[in-house]
Amino acid sequence: MGEETLVHVGDDNFAEEVLQADRPALVDFWAPWCGPCKAIGPTVEALAVQYRDQLKVAKVNIDDHPKTAETYGVMSIPTLILFKEGKVLDTLIGLVPKERLETFIRKAL
Repeated sequence: MGEETLVHVGDDNFAEEVLQADRPALVDFWAPWCGPCKAIGPTVEALAVQYRDQLKVAKVNIDDHPKTAETYGVMSIPTLILFKEGKVLDTLIGLVPKERLETFIRKAL
């Protein structure tokens, strides 16, 4: 997976990578021990490639970066948050099918 399609962000670079992004951003809040996170991971990666010119896709490991997760009220994972122009546009929680995730993404495009 190339840097340009999927970025791993944390407490230190979240604002720069997501809030100041030049296009809408999808952020996947996850943890390595989370089964549903592992299940949705390949779908998020595939969509990062598919929408690479229109959408920035980022992943935040909540164990390593709890401050960012807390800031956005992440209580369960996976939580996917859609950002546009630095603001939260919508939130999706849990393991969802690819079609549902694509519909979710299109809200920002």
